[in-house]
Amino acid sequence: MNDITSANPQDLPFGIHQGNSPLVLGIPHAGTCIPDDVRIALNDTGRAISDTDWHMDRVHEGLVDDVTIVSARFHRYVIDANRDPSGASLYPGQNTTGLIPLTDFDGNPIWAQEPGAMDIESRRKQFHAPYHAALAAELARVKALHGFAILYDCHSIRSQIPFLFEGTLPDFNIGTNHGVTCAPALQALVMRHCADANGFTSVLNGRFVGGWTTRHYGQPDQGIHAIQMELAQSTYMQQSPPWAWDKGRATRLRAVLGPMLREIAALDLS
Repeated sequence: MNDITSANPQDLPFGIHQGNSPLVLGIPHAGTCIPDDVRIALNDTGRAISDTDWHMDRVHEGLVDDVTIVSARFHRYVIDANRDPSGASLYPGQNTTGLIPLTDFDGNPIWAQEPGAMDIESRRKQFHAPYHAALAAELARVKALHGFAILYDCHSIRSQIPFLFEGTLPDFNIGTNHGVTCAPALQALVMRHCADANGFTSVLNGRFVGGWTTRHYGQPDQGIHAIQMELAQSTYMQQSPPWAWDKGRATRLRAVLGPMLREIAALDLS
């Protein structure tokens, strides 16, 4: 297994840990790197980077052997690695954030100077495209080994965000674009583990049905199966600054995720 990283996200805006099982973890929103020219254009709200998928690497660390992990190192305010590069909305008619968000999840502006068309295209080429080239290459490598690959896209979000959804999110928000992006066996496996987890709540294809990554790569007829997991951050951390890790909650969560991911990695979908 190999690790591919860079100290400078502008040189290599992602990290890769290569494994040889069928399972690939995608982590598009845990990065906190912001180039200086982008940071200076953000306002104080933007610089707070409150919409980070905090601690995603730590949540999944060591849960399953021989797994491939592709993680974006840049922050989603630079450009969102889980949005359609064309700029098309994931959820037409609903409040959401775009390829380069103009507001945070509470609807507050994040820019002192909003990015223009040239900024968007530059960042798409410098960050979004390389991340997805790396993810696509790893899925192809794993598929060549097994005849299929499984992408499990790792996300988290505050459990209460009125601008985006009503009420409180379930703990596990499973997205398969209504069953399109993966084999029924994979969807059923994840649903079973979440439903059987005492003290946790779950939903399939609720507010989150899978982002662009899941929808783009999830082509079961081509041997690529994709599923998104959006965790409520209340399951493992403090949901306000300083966004602290909660050891007790995280231990309970990881006790659910570990067996599930190990069973996913052992699936034969060829």
